[in-house]
Amino acid sequence: MMKTLKYYTLAAVMIITGSSCKKFLETSPDLRTQLNSKEKVAQLLVSAYPKAEYLSFTENSSDNAEDKGPRTDYSPVSTELSWTSAYFWRDFQNGVDVSGSTDDYWNRTYLAIASANTALQYIDKHPGETDLLPYKGEALMARAYAHFMLVSLYAKVYKPGQANDSPGVPFVTDPEIEVSPQYQRGTVAEVYAKIERDLTEGLPLINNSVYKTAQKYHFSLNSANAFAARFYLFKGDFDKVIEHSGKVLLDNTQAKGMLRPWNSTYLPYIAAALRTAFTQSSQNSNLLMGEANSVWGRNFYIRYGLGKVISNNILLGPNITGGNYSYKPTPYVEPYYDSCKFLELFFESKIGSGFGQPYIMVPLLTSDELIMNRAEAYASKSQYDLALQDINTFLSTRITNYNSSTHGITLARISAYYGITDPKAGLIKTILDLKRAEFISEGLRWFDIIRHDLTVKHNVLDENGASSTIELKPDDPRRVFQLPIPATKAGLTLNPR
Repeated sequence: MMKTLKYYTLAAVMIITGSSCKKFLETSPDLRTQLNSKEKVAQLLVSAYPKAEYLSFTENSSDNAEDKGPRTDYSPVSTELSWTSAYFWRDFQNGVDVSGSTDDYWNRTYLAIASANTALQYIDKHPGETDLLPYKGEALMARAYAHFMLVSLYAKVYKPGQANDSPGVPFVTDPEIEVSPQYQRGTVAEVYAKIERDLTEGLPLINNSVYKTAQKYHFSLNSANAFAARFYLFKGDFDKVIEHSGKVLLDNTQAKGMLRPWNSTYLPYIAAALRTAFTQSSQNSNLLMGEANSVWGRNFYIRYGLGKVISNNILLGPNITGGNYSYKPTPYVEPYYDSCKFLELFFESKIGSGFGQPYIMVPLLTSDELIMNRAEAYASKSQYDLALQDINTFLSTRITNYNSSTHGITLARISAYYGITDPKAGLIKTILDLKRAEFISEGLRWFDIIRHDLTVKHNVLDENGASSTIELKPDDPRRVFQLPIPATKAGLTLNPR
């Protein structure tokens, strides 16, 4: 598997280094690869997934980050300024060469779209070659996923039942070979319609058999349906969330086997073992994996991020089950807390040279998110028993010595714990809190924050240890990340501030 992954990585690097990815939408990448076979299309699609991560800025912008206070021994890392900017909701510009920055994610995601479009262009020119159809499905799904991530991060969040006529992001459908083309952002509603078009056309074409040894690094039937469920949750189409989730999570027993085994297999793991296991493709919970040039594996060495207060309040303190989470971050010398989820890998530019780039593997779609998305869909449709069933299946793999009679969630328990009498509101509050704890350090909390208009509060400590609070409220324009400045040269208007 690792040999296969390394080969795919090299293929992606050759495509990236042969293009101008630093100033996408100012100078477009030239991806006119000489495609002349199914095998080359498959190789090209390796680069149709963003080789960048959003965790650095979504996690530190969320309420899963804290100020650990001024010290002199924080480790200086290349993205620290970006992480600090995210914590204070400041735009971080000129971050094209900074992994984990908003600029880097924007640029590399559009580069991935260009790869998908190059593959689609070749496939469309060979309509009689039916063995290309699975790759067409993958390219469409990859293009849909990339645009969905962009519109979710760089435009106002989609609001079901509303006009959604605020500026979206450019939906690119052709390989970009012209310098400084004039793009249009369109509206959020228009971008969503195009994403759904790609999704509904692409998903039926997915064929698991074309990637027998690297299925977790490409859209499979499971990951494609998981993405569809996430998309429709944002869109507010709860029937489709349930439909697509049900194609992956067939019944309670099977679903439980696809969740992270926190209170069984993972329970005795030391930090190093957990880091190794968490992002392995062999984990049933990991449905789609992506690689990213990143130092996120070192994020616990910085001032702003996961710390003692968040750990104690969210993971180590009281929770609605009355039990204890089996997953606990590892405290290093205070105030360092490591989520132990990401193993930093290293890609040598020349074998044996010692020079190269750090990267991590990122779980882009998981069964754990999927079952909780379905639980929210059930709750939103007032199917409370089914929502509780999914929540309790989820908890049965999270709580140490789980016992359904002791730790199981009921509507009465929710009402007593939160003081919320409305069952729908109580269930959704429960789901969001459980997801917050589950996905610490994975950047997903941000997407629930914007979907549900949650206010984010960050503490700020001065030199004397005195604490103040800053807030990011639902109507704050900084909840939409800024476009790279070079994008204005392609005719795009920056997000308001």
